[in-house]
Amino acid sequence: MTTAYKKVYIHPLPVRIWHWVNALGFLILIATGLQIRYLEMVQVLPFRTAINIHNWVGFVLIGNFFLWLGFYLFTDKITVYLPEMNPKKYFEDSWRQIKFYGYGIFLGEENPHHPTMHHKFNPLQIMMYQIIMLLLMPILFVSGLLLWDVKRFSYLVDLFGGVRVVDTVHVLLFIVFTGFLIMHLYLITLGHTRTAHIKAMVTGYEEVPDSKTP
Repeated sequence: MTTAYKKVYIHPLPVRIWHWVNALGFLILIATGLQIRYLEMVQVLPFRTAINIHNWVGFVLIGNFFLWLGFYLFTDKITVYLPEMNPKKYFEDSWRQIKFYGYGIFLGEENPHHPTMHHKFNPLQIMMYQIIMLLLMPILFVSGLLLWDVKRFSYLVDLFGGVRVVDTVHVLLFIVFTGFLIMHLYLITLGHTRTAHIKAMVTGYEEVPDSKTP
């Protein structure tokens, strides 16, 4: 039996613009960061050019982050990042999602989570995005800002343990975000078609199973 799908508006235009600016920005930061860090191995641009691009794109993404934060704080869309208030239900939903990702998806089972405008993330995504967006990304930006002008921010750099510590934190977060990007690229192929989730982030409409179909 063929499953019928209906279109549900999930991603507002501001979110889609933020997403693609963020995605392109992080790809540029990863590419220029690799060249800055491993100059003897990766040399596509002049060293100073790579630094300038890395810095300016970093500032763009900091501004983009605050636009994202403002959009969710001052609209009713913040609910997409809020977990289920019933702990028992939250853990039950999380366990169902773990089983789906662990083996259910390989057996052709239906995703237990059906997104809506105000509830588009499953429990595992909510937990992951809270860690990424509200903890790791601010630390990444702050560490990058301190390294941008060590002399100007020398007091804070010393407060956090010195340049070596700040640089190590920044590099470790680079590794984390690169890993997250690779995992994200895999997960976006897990829709009912390979490109379903990508199309949703372009058009705003996610295709979900139609419960009215027998």
